Amino acid sequence: MKIPGYNNIILASGSPRRRHLLAQTGLEFSVMKGDVSEDYPEGMEPEQVAIYLSEKKATHFSAELQNEETLIITADTIVLIDGQILGKPDGYDGAVAMLETLSGRKHVVITAVTLKSLKKATTFTDFTDVYFKPLSQGEITYYLDNYHPYDKAGAYGIQEWIGYIGIERIDGSYFNVMGLPVQKLYRELMNF
Repeated sequence: MKIPGYNNIILASGSPRRRHLLAQTGLEFSVMKGDVSEDYPEGMEPEQVAIYLSEKKATHFSAELQNEETLIITADTIVLIDGQILGKPDGYDGAVAMLETLSGRKHVVITAVTLKSLKKATTFTDFTDVYFKPLSQGEITYYLDNYHPYDKAGAYGIQEWIGYIGIERIDGSYFNVMGLPVQKLYRELMNF
């Protein structure tokens, strides 16, 4: 599948989940990785944090925009509960604390996606409500020991064991929780 006017699509992300999801759309693209600090200004509204980080990543890769037929896609996903952003855990204890916080409760997953070319850029967001059942300490330990979700916001992947046994329901896009709202992305790409 091609995007009209763009022959060189770059997914600027190290996430294997985003790479897999984008590939499932049939889009032809290349992948570029780079270290971009995920720091953001204090006091920023949570939705703005996801937007800020996605646009920061797009700016970081702007040098790759060599011609008008190149399009860069970046994204950032955050987990929000009680107004607190849960980023990637800082090791085992941090992951335990995050999963204990999510246990038996609803949280919101927010993903911001940026499309950037030489001529224009746009960023959109998607929101999904996720409801976890109460998780036992044994379930949390089993998940962390076997899946090591330290590269995931909120310390979990919905497509992994914890999603099968722990998530009671979601309101919104399943793929958004994985890190890329592909339905919305496809629409945005077709209109870009």
